[in-house]
Amino acid sequence: MDERARRVERRLEGPLLVAALLTIPAIAIEQSDVGQPWDTVAVVLNWTIWLAFVGEVVVMLRVVPDKGRWLRDHPLDLAIVLLTPPFLPASMQAARVFRLLRLLRLLRAATLARRLLSTEGVRDAAVLALVTILGGGAAFAAVEKAQDLSAWDGVWWAVTTVTTVGYGDVSPETDAGRVIAIVVMLVGIGFVAILTAAAAERFIGAREASEEREELRERLDEIVRRLDAMDGERP
Repeated sequence: MDERARRVERRLEGPLLVAALLTIPAIAIEQSDVGQPWDTVAVVLNWTIWLAFVGEVVVMLRVVPDKGRWLRDHPLDLAIVLLTPPFLPASMQAARVFRLLRLLRLLRAATLARRLLSTEGVRDAAVLALVTILGGGAAFAAVEKAQDLSAWDGVWWAVTTVTTVGYGDVSPETDAGRVIAIVVMLVGIGFVAILTAAAAERFIGAREASEEREELRERLDEIVRRLDAMDGERP
């Protein structure tokens, strides 16, 4: 992309992340059976979110010099537009959970390499885990219609799955539910791994810093001894 396209992409980043986050309340409202006017709010949110993603694709295709390359480099953006339109049958509406994958932009590969084990990295991983719990739980309740689950039942299931507790009171019975379970489990395992690695890095870093201070102190003592020896040799 040229500089103009990068500038436009940066401006769209914030609004699209907000749109992805709005997927959570939209699904939660639909699954809560609160009636009007909230049902209308959920429908409006659903269309607004999807149109925001469509608008991004249209705008970027107008400003990038190589449209084909942009589409190849942004398969997730295209998949969200094609797989999550509001006019899909009710049985396929659970695919909206894929909109939350847009939040992975918070963890760009280059930034992740530098920040993964830092306080900011743990914070970002915690945000991703929270989004997965809320969005995955709501989506799970939506696809497991035979179990008559509420959105909160789905969130409870997601919490027990992410934490690897797995009480077994709720379990997936459909293929879509199993796919969501796989995503939730992978995010949970990854989050625990990041926490463990960050804690280990803190302990190792503190020990290395202590060793460096001790080495510096020894060098300073050696310098002082040499200076004292030089002073003693003077006539």
